[in-house]
Amino acid sequence: AKNSGPMVAISSPRLLAASLLLLLAHAVASSATGGAFGGAHAPSGLQLRGNVAPHGPLRLRGGGIPFLSNIFGGPKAPGPRIIIAGAPASGKGTQCEFLVKTFGVVHISTGDALREQVQAGTELGKMAKDFMDKGALVPDDVIIGIVKARLAEKDCLEKGWLLDGFPRTGVQADAMAKAGIVADKFILLNVPDDVLIERCVGRRSDPVTGKIYHITFNPPPADADVQARLVHRSDDTEEAMVKRLQQFQKNVDAIKGYYKDITMEFDGVGDKMKLAAGIHEFISK
Repeated sequence: AKNSGPMVAISSPRLLAASLLLLLAHAVASSATGGAFGGAHAPSGLQLRGNVAPHGPLRLRGGGIPFLSNIFGGPKAPGPRIIIAGAPASGKGTQCEFLVKTFGVVHISTGDALREQVQAGTELGKMAKDFMDKGALVPDDVIIGIVKARLAEKDCLEKGWLLDGFPRTGVQADAMAKAGIVADKFILLNVPDDVLIERCVGRRSDPVTGKIYHITFNPPPADADVQARLVHRSDDTEEAMVKRLQQFQKNVDAIKGYYKDITMEFDGVGDKMKLAAGIHEFISK
């Protein structure tokens, strides 16, 4: 067709469709970036999970049409954020292994995180070490700072995390909430006291491998060297367990209120694989 003026006629249906798509993309980008032509101000109140800043507009090859990667195929969402709680000898360690294997989350115990900070010589680690050297308990605010720092690391942001037995008290749960540490799921393992006492009294740990055995339910290998180095903790006695269980119950009652909307309680007695399957279904919802 002959051009008779400044307007150009689009005779090809395919070209017309492409032009409309480009105009639509431009309109979406302009709206998301704050102006008709891609203004500098993003909408207020926008915050992605993990405190990741929204992506700026990218540009398609050979053109000037902005393309927002956070709308079209943005970064992969992080994995689940899980807290697991249970009394001593309730089976948390076994279920943590299953969760790490099936969901790929980062397993975090406060003891490990604390030691890492101390060994790295961070400010939080130095503060914690001062208390530890004096034989005093590390204050909750320092522990919360250490946990928050660990959860902000790249592996936790990308894979999700599993907090093992933390928070332990209502004060810690409240401090976590104020620090912005939010979980997706809270797992509570329930086991009768008499079963816990039996499990605990028969427990033996290998200081070399870190494995925990039970002289009846999960006996150590028939290796003289392994059996010779097994340790029976001084607080793994019936008397000590009764006191620990009383304290645990008091603490967990205070914690429950903070996670009531994301909590599932499980019977920790019975087949560990069936328990793992139930937990897996809960996390996958």
